[in-house]
Amino acid sequence: MSVLIFVELDEGKIKKSSQEAIFYGAKVAGMMGTAATAVVLGEADSAELATAGRFGATKVLHAADPKLNETNGMAYASVVAAAAQQEGAKVIVLAKSSLADAMAARLAGKLKAGLAANVIDLPQLGDSFRVKRSIYTGKAFAETELTADTKILAIKKNTITPEETDATASVEAFSPALNEGDFGLKVTNTEKATGDVLLPEADLVVSAGRGLKGPENWAIVEDLAKALGAATACSKPVSDLDWRPHHEHVGQTGIKVSPNLYIAAGISGAIQHLAGVNSSKVIVVINKDPEAPFFKSADYGIVGDVFEVLPRLTKAVQAL
Repeated sequence: MSVLIFVELDEGKIKKSSQEAIFYGAKVAGMMGTAATAVVLGEADSAELATAGRFGATKVLHAADPKLNETNGMAYASVVAAAAQQEGAKVIVLAKSSLADAMAARLAGKLKAGLAANVIDLPQLGDSFRVKRSIYTGKAFAETELTADTKILAIKKNTITPEETDATASVEAFSPALNEGDFGLKVTNTEKATGDVLLPEADLVVSAGRGLKGPENWAIVEDLAKALGAATACSKPVSDLDWRPHHEHVGQTGIKVSPNLYIAAGISGAIQHLAGVNSSKVIVVINKDPEAPFFKSADYGIVGDVFEVLPRLTKAVQAL
């Protein structure tokens, strides 16, 4: 029996959020007196997969069928279910993401498992299996008891800080029978986010809204982001106006982020935007309107013109 961790890749590399999931899963395995096994789907380099050992995995099951190169919630759920059954895994860990959301519910149905999302701490074991979860877009916490024989835990990003070692994991080929019915949905085109730091994985985010007045002024946002090593983001009106690409849109209908620091410049703070950023550990708001609703949700606020404040912040960061 082992704890099974589903690992996502990006450009052939283990995602930062999956590194957190591996470390979390290894800790749970230690609490349960068992081993941590990772499962990876799609073609990938074995040397990269072996690095899962740095975060606590002892073994990696690699389902390398080319059909699994394209993310597919239905097919992925079937393969991970097969891996769980082979390993006798009663706890399955994954990082919460758009792919995980599409897959985890199907996986729970296949395994008749209990599912807890937005888990932020190690479980309480004993007479029951309890986990602490972030709810209401980070405004509250819930203690959730899972009573099903198999448990699925979706870990909230940036809540677990992995410790890295020099260990490596063994990599084993895993070739379950694929269900052709799972491939009825075909991916015809994929548009990937670009940039030095990708928004879904970012610890630091610099975001801006219509207060920037136009796409030609975005250099001051990018300069601050570059100085901080941060990702850039925007509000929905900005992406709707095509000032910025839609993959930078943060909010209820866009990407939901939970970085350690979220800087919002020239964004009023509509409830739809707040729903996507409330999980941030620290929120800094810059707006010339002292009555902007965003200030009510901010940890720190600067009342001022973004065209004056952002360049000064950038210079201060560069000086450090």
